[in-house]
Amino acid sequence: MNNPTDKEEFELTGKHVLAIVVSAFAVIIGVNLFMAYSAIGTFPGLETKNSYVASQQFDVQKAAQDALGWEVAADVDGEILVLDIKDQAGDPVVVKSVYGLLGRATHVKEDQEPTFDQGSNGVYLAQVGALGEGNWNLRLNVIAEDGTSFQRRIPIYISAR
Repeated sequence: MNNPTDKEEFELTGKHVLAIVVSAFAVIIGVNLFMAYSAIGTFPGLETKNSYVASQQFDVQKAAQDALGWEVAADVDGEILVLDIKDQAGDPVVVKSVYGLLGRATHVKEDQEPTFDQGSNGVYLAQVGALGEGNWNLRLNVIAEDGTSFQRRIPIYISAR
């Protein structure tokens, strides 16, 4: 005798399995499309026009840069980017020019080009504003008094306040 409150037992059919498989693949494909779109949308672009020519000059530029014997460190103190360049004797270095590009490693939306001024203690200071926590990169290009180009990427981690 059938009781009206009894539920009918669920039966897994081919239609149900097809719906599960199609749904799983739809989610996978959707995530892949989103990730591809995000990767293309945040790629900063071309690093060098001719990688072969750049590779031929790399060793010469690196040797000249290493001959300077500089120790370079960067940190953010509040809203100030502090760039400390010291020579082999540990003294502050005076340079012709300092160019930096400060930004996130993953996108270019927050990139900025800070303007550096040498402070009385020899370090270079730049106003950068309030930066969000996480990983930042300072891509640095300094021209020494003798014209030697010094290039470095300095990772900076800003912790939660």
